Amino acid sequence: MAAESHNQHVPALEKTAPMIDPFGRHVSYLRVSVTDRCDFRCVYCMSEHMTFLPKKDLLTLEELDRLCSAFVSKGVRKLRITGGEPLVRKNIMWLFRALSRHLDAGDLEELTLTTNGSQLAKFATELYDCGVRRINVSLDTLSPDKFKAITRWGDLETVLKGITAAERAGIKIKINAVALKGVNDEEIDDLMRFAHGRGADLTLIETMPMGDIEGDRTDQYLPLSLVRAQLMDRWTMHDIPYKTGGPARYVAVEETGGRLGFITPMTHNFCESCNRVRLTCTGTLYMCLGQDDAADLRAPLRASDDNDVLSAAIDEAIARKPKGHDFIIDRRTKRPAVSRHMSVTGG
Repeated sequence: MAAESHNQHVPALEKTAPMIDPFGRHVSYLRVSVTDRCDFRCVYCMSEHMTFLPKKDLLTLEELDRLCSAFVSKGVRKLRITGGEPLVRKNIMWLFRALSRHLDAGDLEELTLTTNGSQLAKFATELYDCGVRRINVSLDTLSPDKFKAITRWGDLETVLKGITAAERAGIKIKINAVALKGVNDEEIDDLMRFAHGRGADLTLIETMPMGDIEGDRTDQYLPLSLVRAQLMDRWTMHDIPYKTGGPARYVAVEETGGRLGFITPMTHNFCESCNRVRLTCTGTLYMCLGQDDAADLRAPLRASDDNDVLSAAIDEAIARKPKGHDFIIDRRTKRPAVSRHMSVTGG
């Protein structure tokens, strides 16, 4: 079922005070993990034998809609749905249809998602009907064998078909690739040609020390400063001020005419302009991806039908937003800097 017509009148939300953190940053971007489950088991993100949250602990789709709407009323202009893999959540399109009313009303500038692409062929047209115009697809290799090794359970052909389906539906794609030493470091040029050849941006991401993955992250870690230096030997790259609301710093690649982004939480943190907070599928709000401080919004959400208690809890949490994170990959203990898995918070 497609979303209702985008030209019908939708009443605007009643606005409340905007969220300004202790460092004067206006929080206008909410990332919402709607599930910790995924149909892949990427080696840098999850253990192969994950224990997922019991379904009873998850917020209902209606509760997620109410929470997201509360944030929109407080000045969030960009909403990104993440996971795990968001499109494996049962009836997830109900949430996209519900949230699209904020686009119709002009209260939200962008409704988007990050996906592994496995379900895109099924949902691309419906996502477009719900106002989704741009999505991030995680793709770390173009080799079917490597793809299977990295994702453990994934199929490259399914993802490529999904990307094509999304493009045909009118959705612009950005490819996200985690740079992994000894895995895809020889493929960065090919990934860039693949993305730029279809008019898509490519963003490279340093692996982050989050969650126990049954392996040694120091073996995977590839500093993007090194990758960038190597790329500059082969490509003409110019820094550009392009921004998508996230932490990537972009260059224009002269030979391809495309954009290449770098997300560098390890070699250069991007905290000074951070306008983001992250909400998990259990209603926990993380003010920083790289810190464990969090606020429980499920209790105030369920405590009252009106949003006064919830709004006050959000304000209290934003007042604790730290200036930045301090990711390190600990080569002595080999322990992750943050114990929760990336799939819990949504990348």
